[in-house]
Amino acid sequence: MTTVVLLVPLAYLLGTFPSAVIVARTRGIDITKEGSGNPGASNVIRVLGWRVGAVVLVADFAKGALAGGVGLAVGDRPGCYALGVAAVVGHTFPMLRKGGKGVAAAGGMLVVLFPVLVLGLGAVWALIAKGLRKASVASLVIIVAFPVAVAVLGYEWWETTLLAVVAAMLVLRHAGNIGRLIRREEHDLIAGSASPGRHAA
Repeated sequence: MTTVVLLVPLAYLLGTFPSAVIVARTRGIDITKEGSGNPGASNVIRVLGWRVGAVVLVADFAKGALAGGVGLAVGDRPGCYALGVAAVVGHTFPMLRKGGKGVAAAGGMLVVLFPVLVLGLGAVWALIAKGLRKASVASLVIIVAFPVAVAVLGYEWWETTLLAVVAAMLVLRHAGNIGRLIRREEHDLIAGSASPGRHAA
């Protein structure tokens, strides 16, 4: 595990890579000042459309998958969690800018360990997001469902506990979305639909 510990800072730095900011900037947009203001794939989809947002989604997913894959290779499942979570924390809490919500990065980490479950819940996310046009609702559903599903499938208690902690962190990162949902002011997941509170955080 010594190698894993040494790689944790690098995994964190990988997570801080500003995919959404860079991709949006190539289109002349400061994504932190448009839509919900969140530098993540959902907001890029909202502001610039699905094609551009998909690039960010893949990039953020890849950050978690790369960190988790390296962790699995050098430290088995605990190593995957250590480096994967470090990347997710880097994505959500970078030191010098506003971070994203962490769902795609977490999905990348988890696909290394639970590929079928991630694909299944990814399909659930897409159905909910398309049906309700609310990415936050879809994200919150799969965030809560994942540790529950892992527990039901009989994985070890420490994995379920760790996933529950990560899920709690991601739910807290969606506090603003939850507030807007309660007030019925949440942004739709379609380009150009972020009129209410366009610059809300």
